[in-house]
Amino acid sequence: MQPVVHLSVGYLCYAAVVRWRDGSGEIPAGEPALVAIVAAGLADLIDKPLAASGVVDVGRTVGHSLLFVVPLLALVWFVSRRTNREELGLAFVTGYSSHIATDVPWHVLSGDFHELGFLLWPLTDMPPYTGVKYLGTVGGVEVTTLWLEAIILVAGVTLWWHDGRPGVGVCRRLARRYRH
Repeated sequence: MQPVVHLSVGYLCYAAVVRWRDGSGEIPAGEPALVAIVAAGLADLIDKPLAASGVVDVGRTVGHSLLFVVPLLALVWFVSRRTNREELGLAFVTGYSSHIATDVPWHVLSGDFHELGFLLWPLTDMPPYTGVKYLGTVGGVEVTTLWLEAIILVAGVTLWWHDGRPGVGVCRRLARRYRH
């Protein structure tokens, strides 16, 4: 999945959790929404620079491996509970988990099961990512994962915009604080 689409998925997942956990339909608050969005991109922020600098061979290793992810999420949840910041912990866990979960379906749908090695890296090999996956033809049009990702991206941005762009105010306040 393209990195920017992960941000959209992170928001969609966190917004769903917020709306459905108590049935109130409330929208996400700014700070946790921003945490969910950033956390949704964190696996790529860890792994892509490692691959680009030659530390690892491919861009899905440490940050995508359940051997790293599960302890990280447990630590974040533990710290958030101890510091009375459970909502931020929930946002982080939801965002980061959404990244890992949405990297799986494309490989399953395309039958490229060997590319799921990232889930237990370094215990399992992670071959180079083969890129965009062909999913079939609909009405004479070749459907690839990029089509589905575009739909997901638009859906996430649309919901985020409809919800009042939660997180933008936090970014503005931080920018003002560090500008002065």
